[in-house]
Amino acid sequence: MYIIIVSLAILVAILLVLIVIVQKSKGSGLASGFESSNNVMGVRKTTDFLEKATWTLAAILVVLSIVSVAFYDRGSANEDTLKNKIEETSAPISVPSAEEAPVSPIAPVAE
Repeated sequence: MYIIIVSLAILVAILLVLIVIVQKSKGSGLASGFESSNNVMGVRKTTDFLEKATWTLAAILVVLSIVSVAFYDRGSANEDTLKNKIEETSAPISVPSAEEAPVSPIAPVAE
Protein backbone atom coordinates (compact mmCIF):
# COMPACT_ATOMS: atom_id res chain seq x y z
CA MET A 1 0.00 0.00 0.00
CA TYR A 2 2.91 2.29 0.80
CA ILE A 3 4.35 1.91 -2.70
CA ILE A 4 0.98 2.73 -4.28
CA ILE A 5 0.65 5.90 -2.20
CA VAL A 6 4.19 7.01 -2.98
CA SER A 7 3.62 6.32 -6.68
CA LEU A 8 0.47 8.46 -6.61
CA ALA A 9 2.38 11.21 -4.82
CA ILE A 10 5.07 11.17 -7.50
CA LEU A 11 2.42 11.33 -10.24
CA VAL A 12 0.66 14.24 -8.51
CA ALA A 13 3.99 16.05 -8.09
CA ILE A 14 4.77 15.69 -11.80
CA LEU A 15 1.30 16.97 -12.72
CA LEU A 16 1.74 19.87 -10.31
CA VAL A 17 5.03 20.83 -11.93
CA LEU A 18 3.43 20.73 -15.38
CA ILE A 19 0.46 22.86 -14.28
CA VAL A 20 2.74 25.44 -12.68
CA ILE A 21 4.92 25.64 -15.79
CA VAL A 22 1.89 26.25 -18.03
CA GLN A 23 0.54 29.09 -15.88
CA LYS A 24 1.05 32.60 -17.09
CA SER A 25 3.68 34.40 -15.08
CA LYS A 26 4.66 38.06 -15.08
CA GLY A 27 7.04 37.35 -17.95
CA SER A 28 4.34 35.34 -19.74
CA GLY A 29 6.29 32.11 -19.16
CA LEU A 30 5.29 29.06 -21.16
CA ALA A 31 1.64 30.07 -21.06
CA SER A 32 2.25 32.48 -23.94
CA GLY A 33 2.40 29.51 -26.29
CA PHE A 34 -1.07 28.45 -25.20
CA GLU A 35 -2.78 31.78 -25.87
CA SER A 36 -4.55 30.43 -28.92
CA SER A 37 -6.15 27.74 -26.76
CA ASN A 38 -7.52 30.47 -24.49
CA ASN A 39 -10.01 31.36 -27.20
CA VAL A 40 -11.87 28.11 -26.59
CA MET A 41 -12.55 28.59 -22.89
CA GLY A 42 -11.74 32.24 -22.52
CA VAL A 43 -8.71 33.73 -20.82
CA ARG A 44 -10.27 34.08 -17.37
CA LYS A 45 -11.72 30.56 -17.32
CA THR A 46 -8.35 29.07 -18.26
CA THR A 47 -6.51 30.89 -15.48
CA ASP A 48 -9.24 29.94 -12.99
CA PHE A 49 -8.94 26.30 -14.02
CA LEU A 50 -5.14 26.34 -13.73
CA GLU A 51 -5.29 28.02 -10.32
CA LYS A 52 -7.88 25.54 -9.01
CA ALA A 53 -5.89 22.64 -10.43
CA THR A 54 -2.73 23.91 -8.71
CA TRP A 55 -4.40 24.22 -5.31
CA THR A 56 -6.15 20.87 -5.68
CA LEU A 57 -2.99 19.03 -6.68
CA ALA A 58 -1.05 20.71 -3.86
CA ALA A 59 -3.67 19.62 -1.32
CA ILE A 60 -3.68 16.07 -2.70
CA LEU A 61 0.10 15.96 -2.45
CA VAL A 62 0.01 17.06 1.19
CA VAL A 63 -2.66 14.48 2.05
CA LEU A 64 -0.76 11.70 0.27
CA SER A 65 2.42 12.68 2.13
CA ILE A 66 0.67 12.46 5.50
CA VAL A 67 -1.10 9.20 4.63
CA SER A 68 2.16 7.63 3.43
CA VAL A 69 3.59 8.02 6.93
CA ALA A 70 0.74 5.91 8.32
CA PHE A 71 1.54 3.07 5.92
CA TYR A 72 5.32 3.24 6.25
CA ASP A 73 6.76 -0.02 7.59
CA ARG A 74 9.20 0.86 10.32
CA GLY A 75 10.68 -2.65 10.24
CA SER A 76 10.75 -3.31 14.01
CA ALA A 77 9.68 -6.93 13.54
CA ASN A 78 12.15 -7.37 10.71
CA GLU A 79 15.01 -6.04 12.83
CA ASP A 80 14.34 -8.60 15.55
CA THR A 81 14.35 -11.50 13.13
CA LEU A 82 17.48 -10.15 11.44
CA LYS A 83 19.27 -9.87 14.79
CA ASN A 84 18.23 -13.43 15.67
CA LYS A 85 19.54 -14.76 12.36
CA ILE A 86 22.84 -12.97 12.83
CA GLU A 87 23.23 -14.33 16.33
CA GLU A 88 22.39 -17.87 15.18
CA THR A 89 24.80 -17.92 12.25
CA SER A 90 27.76 -16.14 13.81
CA ALA A 91 30.17 -18.29 15.78
CA PRO A 92 31.49 -16.92 19.04
CA ILE A 93 34.95 -15.42 18.70
CA SER A 94 37.42 -16.28 21.41
CA VAL A 95 39.72 -13.46 22.31
CA PRO A 96 42.93 -14.47 24.07
CA SER A 97 43.37 -13.02 27.51
CA ALA A 98 46.29 -10.78 28.39
CA GLU A 99 48.11 -13.66 30.10
CA GLU A 100 47.91 -15.88 27.00
CA ALA A 101 48.87 -13.25 24.43
CA PRO A 102 52.60 -12.82 23.83
CA VAL A 103 53.90 -9.35 24.40
CA SER A 104 56.53 -8.10 22.03
CA PRO A 105 57.77 -4.55 22.20
CA ILE A 106 57.57 -2.42 19.11
CA ALA A 107 61.00 -0.93 19.61
CA PRO A 108 63.91 -2.57 21.41
CA VAL A 109 64.10 -1.72 25.06
CA ALA A 110 67.31 -0.10 26.14
CA GLU A 111 68.78 -1.83 29.18
